[in-house]
Amino acid sequence: MTELSRSSPLAAVSPLDGRYASKTADLVPYASEAALIEARLRVEVTYLLALADADGVDCEVTAEERAHLREVVDGFDADDAALVKQIETEGTEEFAATRHDVKAIEYFLRTETPERLHPWIHFGLTSEDVNNLAHRLNAKGAVEEVLLPEIEALRASLTEMAREHRDVAMLARTHGQPATPTTFGKEMAVFAARLGRAEARLRAAVDELSGKLAGASGTYAAHVAAYPDVDWRAFSAAFVDDLGLDHTPLATQINPCDDLAALFDALSGVNNVLLDLDRDVWRYVSDRYLGQESEAGETGSSTMPHKVNPIDFENSEGNLSKANADLTFLRDYVTSSRLQRDLSDSTVKRNVGAAFAHCLIGYRKTATGLGKVVPNEQVMREELETTPEIIGEAVQTILRREGDTEAYERVKELTRGQRVTLADFRELFDDLDVDEAVRAELRALTPAGYTGVADELVDELD
Repeated sequence: MTELSRSSPLAAVSPLDGRYASKTADLVPYASEAALIEARLRVEVTYLLALADADGVDCEVTAEERAHLREVVDGFDADDAALVKQIETEGTEEFAATRHDVKAIEYFLRTETPERLHPWIHFGLTSEDVNNLAHRLNAKGAVEEVLLPEIEALRASLTEMAREHRDVAMLARTHGQPATPTTFGKEMAVFAARLGRAEARLRAAVDELSGKLAGASGTYAAHVAAYPDVDWRAFSAAFVDDLGLDHTPLATQINPCDDLAALFDALSGVNNVLLDLDRDVWRYVSDRYLGQESEAGETGSSTMPHKVNPIDFENSEGNLSKANADLTFLRDYVTSSRLQRDLSDSTVKRNVGAAFAHCLIGYRKTATGLGKVVPNEQVMREELETTPEIIGEAVQTILRREGDTEAYERVKELTRGQRVTLADFRELFDDLDVDEAVRAELRALTPAGYTGVADELVDELD
């Protein structure tokens, strides 16, 4: 094979950067290496300015310098990111290669500040003070700005489907077997409600992301050694809070990642709801309860021209399953460290973006699939009509109400493992020793009408 350009999508090792690159582009500002570099820079600059504002600290930054530093952060672009990476890996005329990603940020900032400020850049910090904040800022942005809007849109679509089809009766299945009828709208309402609860849990996890800034072993030792009279704990709490994160007052060199673990777990909860939806809708398509609108020119099968496959739900299922595998690994891994610090979590956290990307693909594929399906009311009605045994539950319950102690056994003998008709039920009704009003009540039962208050339950949605 002819050698491919490294920039070609066909040369990408991961499908996230190849086949699916256009579908995950919205995460680039939060999940790429450039995004991590930018977040670190933002933390370092914000910290430098906070030092200048702290009482008792000798750092002074002029108004002109402040304005320039804000421009450096706000105008940070691909060329700047490339320069930081060069300082880390290759070096420049001014700096030897740092072989350290956070140190490269410090040296980059030296090119943008007067020499008198250089000692104050990264003053008293360990790299993890910067990294833990940068990772959380990016995770927060990715979830709030990219993933949550997709989840909200899915919930809105399910709610709309629930309300529109609230009274479309269909056969339910328990253990895969015909069961008490429901309505298509009520089933979609269940998923909408579940997704709403999972979304709320995810929002709570995002709101509880926390940051640490306390030095090499979480004791503020370097800060206190330099300025023993400064209340560094209060400084740290205010600084982290200003970044939009909760403050972690007790930490080792690393910020304990229980908050990130909760976030990953909450995302898995969202994904589990949608995986359940994908599989149920796939079955509804298979049973022809749902039809699919085909796209012009689309090929369903390379050999069977008639097929319109539920590929969006299948693709979503695969991506959400992969996302959950990654999120479970991340959740379990990031909460442990060897004593004060080891570096294994650094490479692991670089994969958070990949997990988010699989989530995003899954959400969008489910949304696309839902936009194509249409309830086939005729098929649903025909299957109800050909499965009259499902009214057996109603029959035996009404007879129990009338004091028939053998009601269950009577209906079981008629229906269990048997194909029965409404006529068979009516013969049973004719032989019953009940009032004519009860007999009429039994005769009025139909599969399509036996849905309880399924249509009203849709109103339980917010």
